[in-house]
Amino acid sequence: MANRLAHETSPYLLQHADNPVDWWPWSTEAFDEARRADKPLLLSVGYSSCHWCHVMAHESFEDQDTADYLNEHFVSVKVDREERPDVDAVYMEAVQAATGQGGWPMTVFLTPDAEPFYFGTYFPPAPRHGMPSFRQILEGVRQAWSTRRDEVGEVAGKIVRDLAQREIVRQAAEAPGEQEPAQALLGLTREYDPQRGGFGGAPKFPPSMVLEFLLRHHARTGAEGALQMAQDTCERMARGGLYDQLGGGFARYSVDRDWVVPHFEKMLYDNALLCRVYAHLWRATGSDLARRVALETADFMVRELRTAEGGFASALDADSDDGTGRHVEGAYYVWTPEQLREVLGDDAELAVQYFGVTDEGTFEHGRSVLQLPQTEGVFDAEKVASVKSRLLAKRAERPAPGRDDKVVAAWNGLAVAALAETGAYFGRPDLTEAALGAADLLVRVHLDEHARLARTSKDGRVGPNAGVLEDYADVAEGFLALASVTGEGVWLDFAGLLLDHVLTRFTDPETGALYDTASDAEQLIRRPQDPTDNAAPSGWTAAAGALLSYAAHTGSEAHRTAAERALGIVKTLGPRVPRFIGWGLAAAEALLDGPKEVAVVGPSLADGATAALHRTALLGTAPGAVVALGTPGSDEFPLLADRTLLAGAPAAYVCRDFTCDAPTADPERLRAAVKAR
Repeated sequence: MANRLAHETSPYLLQHADNPVDWWPWSTEAFDEARRADKPLLLSVGYSSCHWCHVMAHESFEDQDTADYLNEHFVSVKVDREERPDVDAVYMEAVQAATGQGGWPMTVFLTPDAEPFYFGTYFPPAPRHGMPSFRQILEGVRQAWSTRRDEVGEVAGKIVRDLAQREIVRQAAEAPGEQEPAQALLGLTREYDPQRGGFGGAPKFPPSMVLEFLLRHHARTGAEGALQMAQDTCERMARGGLYDQLGGGFARYSVDRDWVVPHFEKMLYDNALLCRVYAHLWRATGSDLARRVALETADFMVRELRTAEGGFASALDADSDDGTGRHVEGAYYVWTPEQLREVLGDDAELAVQYFGVTDEGTFEHGRSVLQLPQTEGVFDAEKVASVKSRLLAKRAERPAPGRDDKVVAAWNGLAVAALAETGAYFGRPDLTEAALGAADLLVRVHLDEHARLARTSKDGRVGPNAGVLEDYADVAEGFLALASVTGEGVWLDFAGLLLDHVLTRFTDPETGALYDTASDAEQLIRRPQDPTDNAAPSGWTAAAGALLSYAAHTGSEAHRTAAERALGIVKTLGPRVPRFIGWGLAAAEALLDGPKEVAVVGPSLADGATAALHRTALLGTAPGAVVALGTPGSDEFPLLADRTLLAGAPAAYVCRDFTCDAPTADPERLRAAVKAR
């Protein structure tokens, strides 16, 4: 027997390909082997930028004695949660139900029928803090398997039955009205941190999807409190250590309430979502800070995460070499006053003040995370720019954090939407080109001849795992944004193909509820279904938003009805847990506003007056408005049908619920029409 991970596409699995553990990937062959050998399975789930996954790998899976014990008594299966979110979701639900908490690495022991019977997360190599060692756990499980098999079977059966009886989410029979977003806003106000921005205590996560809701709610209702919460949270995050003050881009979360010390890994989905939020904040307010952060975050994604094939890599690690050969969290990003003096000489004092660097350090061992704590006082802009470029050049000499190079379809869909819009808003065609490059990769590599999506690719090679609901929904969202920005109707067509799969393979025809996996996907012990928005939009709410946009573009009643039925979940959860249904609430705002449909026609897409109307339409704050661009008689978009020029001049048509305003050639009149209120 041997480790079987060398030919996998997942960088996380490849990190374990040289372990002395005889790892199997998740496969029927692994379960067949467990049956044949009459052994339990160890299921170990993690991801490549997970700090404690690396720690447990080093302590246990690279240890020959531990590996020998595992190889003798278990069939060991390694899963990348980002490649198989369905496997992760099903067993994480079991871990949380049994222990009250979850996390990664996730450690689950299974019968050969894939039924879980013992759980945990990280286990240390020796007992500590009341935790048993990993070896003690292995010995205990092996003994139970050998001497108390009936008991193990009973426990596993009970867990599977309990999971089956956990109520599949019941959404309301109708879409939310005015009341639910208002109640959600009230709930968010209660959980808001007025001193520091954001919601709740430590650790603090960037609430991207809630911010989208707040911006849309303000646009539709004029609620000043909603805009204030969004603005203040965005400013505090961008001034804190959560944001990379030198290179742009956001870390995963802040370990404290003040956004000072981040967990340093940088994820594609966070940066795509936040890039879009800051672009939308600029659209609503004209904030210089929002403009800068949107552009810096977009540039970070293109510079640091774009792959040779044009897609976007999943993540940068939190850990990197600190210069001594040790892998340390945050080593790439933090500075001491002494290091600043070495690089900057006389300008070091300015940097210390500007970035809030202290002698004691704001992180560990006297090192500081760079922030922008000064809201008052004037700094010489040229000097600051010089300081930043010199520090960035010096930082580039440090060993860089590892990069997870796999391309995840869903997260690339989010990046396509963010880069397309940011490029259009700020006159950066290079960003729109980057969005087109990623969209092209998704079509060429991830989409088969039946318009079925693969979850991942790496180095241009498609991975073996089927796309889940969030892949179909987020890629459709990206293609719809690209269609509005470029005027290329092919992206609307591709979105339609993906959304047809959502209707036929992911939707419960009885209730309109959505499942995370397709009806013909691999059968796990439970079909996963989670409507809550956590690190990224749930597949359920992302699908609702994309279905709604597609219906606005095409007039398709089937897609509109599916969106309304899916949004019943927001009626159920919006007032109760608004922090965890932000994207659903944002989609509900679009539904309540129409959404508006804007068609811009001009004699040529290169025509300046046409471009001015198109840009004005894109900059409208009406929630979820869709934009079609073309020449008279074009069949690129259904919204262009029968749209003519206005006395030979470019014209814009704004419609809502099949009722249209008079066409206008005046950007100012159009600007007023594409506001929500």
